[in-house]
Order: sequence, then C-alpha cells, then structure tokens
Amino acid sequence: MTRVLLVDDQALVRSGFSLILSVEDDFEVVGQAGDGAAAIELTRELRPDIVLMDVQMPVMDGIEATRRIVAENLAKVLVLTTFDHDEYVFDGLAAGASGFLLKNSDAEHLVEAVRTVAAGHALLAPQITRRVIEQMVAGERAPSGVAGGAGLAGAAGAARPTPDQAPPGLAQLTPREREVLELVGTGLSNAEIASTLFLGEATVKTHVSNVLSKLHLRDRVQAVVLAHRVGLV
Repeated sequence: MTRVLLVDDQALVRSGFSLILSVEDDFEVVGQAGDGAAAIELTRELRPDIVLMDVQMPVMDGIEATRRIVAENLAKVLVLTTFDHDEYVFDGLAAGASGFLLKNSDAEHLVEAVRTVAAGHALLAPQITRRVIEQMVAGERAPSGVAGGAGLAGAAGAARPTPDQAPPGLAQLTPREREVLELVGTGLSNAEIASTLFLGEATVKTHVSNVLSKLHLRDRVQAVVLAHRVGLV
C-alpha cells in the first residue's frame, strides 16, 4: 500500500486527486494540506510514501517545501502543477523532486506517475523531458544539484569533457549499458528503449539500474544530465 499526502491550495483539486487515487487498491490517501508549511508538518507526522505537491501556494511554495521534505528524507515528492515554465521545472528538480507532472494529465497518467515514483524511479512528463534536454543542448540552465553539480550551462554548453573529466564509473559500463545510457539521455522511456534495442522491458530496467549504481546517480534525471555532460548525446 502506497501512502499519499495531497498538497494543493485548492480544496477542489485535492478532492479530485483523492477521488482518483482512492479507487485504486494500492493507494491510501493519508492526509491533505493547503500550503507548503502544513505539508512539511503533516509529512513529519504521517510519514507518507509520496507527497503530491503543488507549486504556487500561500505561506510556503511547493518548491521550498519539496526541498525541506527531501533534505529530511521524509518522503518522495511528485510535483504537480498547471505551470510548465522552466523555472518551476528546474527548481523542482534541483529541490530533489522525484517527478514532475502537469495537472492537465489524465487520471491514468496520474496513477501511473505515483506508482512509478513509489517504485523508486524518477519521472518527467514527456513534454518536460524534451524541454530539459533542449535547455541542456542550449546550455542555458540546469538544476543546481544534479550530476556533477555544474549545471546545464557548464555541462551541455561547454566542450565535450576529456576522458579524465568523465566520472570513473563510465568506464565500468558494459557496451550495452552505455548504449542504454545514451538512449536514456535522449529522453526515451524503458519501453521505447526496449523497442529500439529489441530487448525485454525488464532487461532494460536492469540495465538502467546498473547504470545508476555504477555512476552513483540518484535517478533517471541525473542520468539524462550526465549523458549530455559527457557528450554521449
């Protein structure tokens, strides 16, 4: 059973999310909060597995609340917002969010997103993944805390790193794992990678897990950044 805390300043939105998730056998909505400060207190008290976090709220916004919840290792955070501006995407990722999903996603995608994050995987809406990659290629901006800590401006915008600059774990990847990392870097899902490489999806999941472990990456988002930083994409 995945325990979920809902955080949004609109009661109607929270009720809608609660209705969608409560009908699923593997979810339990354990509480609701209307601002970031209340979200932190409830997360400490209720210890949910996942916090569905809005961005723009009174008292404390969702980005700062996410940063504090992740810093205390209280729960995983899935950011949900109607705003898809770059600053929300990158700030949310830099704060440690495990996923970023737009509120206009349908109920099926919401449920799948919560399950994905609960399983320990990072998740970005496809349109957000594309924008992250576009920003990386343009070298404009990056989450400050992701792989290498240099940000996208110092990652994608700079010259391709020399072998000495590449993380040591990169040399430990098998040819197949390196191939998988390249495809992760382009924003493909596990299913799409499986189709591209003619592999089973479970096999791809194993390869992705091995890549994250060998490169000491927190999640798939950091893998995307690293793939661009070392010039694989």
